[in-house]
Amino acid sequence: MMVEEINVHLREKLIPFWKRLRDDEYGGYYGFMSFDLKLDKTAVKSCILNSRITWFFANAYMLLGEESLLREAEHGFAFLKEACMDKEKGGVFWSLKCNGEPEDTTKHTYNQAFAIYALSSYYQASKEEEALSMAMELFDIIENKCRDEIGYKEAFDRQFCEIENDKLSENGVIAEKTMNTLLHVLEAYTELYRVSKNAAVQKRLEWIMDTIADKVYNPKLHRQEVFFDSNMNSILDLHSYGHDIEAAWLIDRGVEILGEKKYVNKMTPVTKDLTAQIYKKAFDGRSVANECESGVVNEHRIWWVQAEAVVGFVNGWQKNQDHPEYLEAAQKIWEFIKTFVIDKRDDSEWFWEVDEQGNPYPDRPIVEPWKCPYHNGRMCFEVIKRSKGR
Repeated sequence: MMVEEINVHLREKLIPFWKRLRDDEYGGYYGFMSFDLKLDKTAVKSCILNSRITWFFANAYMLLGEESLLREAEHGFAFLKEACMDKEKGGVFWSLKCNGEPEDTTKHTYNQAFAIYALSSYYQASKEEEALSMAMELFDIIENKCRDEIGYKEAFDRQFCEIENDKLSENGVIAEKTMNTLLHVLEAYTELYRVSKNAAVQKRLEWIMDTIADKVYNPKLHRQEVFFDSNMNSILDLHSYGHDIEAAWLIDRGVEILGEKKYVNKMTPVTKDLTAQIYKKAFDGRSVANECESGVVNEHRIWWVQAEAVVGFVNGWQKNQDHPEYLEAAQKIWEFIKTFVIDKRDDSEWFWEVDEQGNPYPDRPIVEPWKCPYHNGRMCFEVIKRSKGR
């Protein structure tokens, strides 16, 4: 039942909504829609938003085979290539004006990673060699300009001189390194290695696995730490429920793509523990809370946390079928999403955030730089593919 409903939701709600946000005048996709469904065609266009939309349409095409989806992915790729990529200094900008001119020229490792993620999928969908070449160029930039011997540094100016990491720091701290960026570099490198089988990418993917297991994962607290100083020392008592359930399945996917027994043995206990802890601590029987800082739980229900929890619990059940409660949790969360998180209004998508009772927060937009069809679209892809054994 859940699989069929998600399939319909993908085809009839998500895909049509994001097709309507295509900008045929200046390229890419419009960057902002308010809670009251007013589209702002003059808003800044986030490069993260456009990378994720390109990724979404490439994967929708590979799943469904509809040529219109490949055309959308081509549109997104053209915008990444012509506007988001810095032709002078290399790398991907943070954001653009509505007409495609640079708006914020910050170079962030997180942003480079999502462009790799998009380009890898677009290469697989289109067989466009230039996309793979661009992805490898960004891989080289991350490895040569965005890391030290300890981990991945985060924020840089246009010339790749390090600056304060305010864009990926939250909760009152400024972090020099973050679990969030490391996780999404892992995600990007997993896809790049899958489509390229490049030995250098494999080596770095293995290094990231080791770093997560040895420095990010906290076995005593059964969680990942979130914010770090330059030496990867945790600087805040924070348990990010959404990131941990997302990391559990993304790490499992990376291990699968690597195909190395060493990492199966090393990472599987980590992902089992993360999944079990989120089920125990964050799942209330129908949805998943946001996070816990210094013992205080943020009970808001965030759209992306619910989407990742569906995938994470399906993955947890598939990896450990002696835990049928995980599959039941995924089904319960989908019921919560259907009932409260999906916006029932015509020409809308998902609410950003609802309270425990499912009431939406009207100060949260429907579309903005971080709100796009990445988490909920990927939930659809993963549930459908996993039901078919793919």
